[in-house]
Amino acid sequence: MQLKPLFKGRFRRHWQDNHDLVIRVVESCIRERRMVAEGEHLLTQGESNPPMMLVPEGRIAMGYTAMNGRRFQLGTMECDNQIFGEMEFFTGYRCQLDILALEPLTIARIDSALLEQELLAHPEVALFFATAMAIDYQDTVDIFACRMLFPISYNIAWDLYHSYHHDNPVSGFRKSYLEAERFGTTDRVYRRAVKELVELGLVRRGEEGLEIADLAALRTFLEQP
Repeated sequence: MQLKPLFKGRFRRHWQDNHDLVIRVVESCIRERRMVAEGEHLLTQGESNPPMMLVPEGRIAMGYTAMNGRRFQLGTMECDNQIFGEMEFFTGYRCQLDILALEPLTIARIDSALLEQELLAHPEVALFFATAMAIDYQDTVDIFACRMLFPISYNIAWDLYHSYHHDNPVSGFRKSYLEAERFGTTDRVYRRAVKELVELGLVRRGEEGLEIADLAALRTFLEQP
C-alpha cells in the first residue's frame, strides 16, 4: 500500500483532507532507518513475523516461487512512500512474496507493537489501511485473473495498453526470461506470443522494450470476445 492521499474508494475525500493524521501515526512508529544494497531482500517469502517497512523511493521487484520451483514475477514498482508487510501485520501469516531491491534504497522499519497501539488509539487510521489494502487487493486480483483466463499474447497486449494509460500498478523487466515469469510462462512461449503480436502489427520492439505500434488496433484486439 502507498502512504499517500487516496484518490480511490468510498473514503477518498476524507483522507485527502485528513491525511496528516496517517503520516503522524506512521512516522511515530518508525524506529530504524537503514540502507539496503541492490539485490538485497527487503522481505523474503515464507518469513515468519516479517517486518513492516516504508520505502520512500526507489525501484523494487516482487515475485513468488512455488514448491515445484516455478516462479511468478508480479513485476517491478517505482516506490513512492510504499509500505510493505502491511498484509502480514494484520493477518499474522508468513510473508507471501519476495520483495527485492533493484537499486540501493533507504528503508524505514515500522515497529509493529507501536503501530498496533496507535491503531487502537486512532481507529480511523485503521480505516485508511483497510481502504488502501482493499484497492491494492483488487488491482492484484485483476492481474492474476487476467493471467489465468487469457492467452499470453492477450496478457502482453493488456499490460502494454494499461502501461500506456499509466494505470498499471506494476511495470515490467528488461530481461525476456523475467518478462516470461511475469506472465507465468517460459521464455520460448513468451517470445512466440510477442512474435504473434508483432506480426499482427499491434506491437513493435523499441530501444526500451516492447512498444505499441497501433493503439486503436490494440484496443480492438483486447475488446474482442
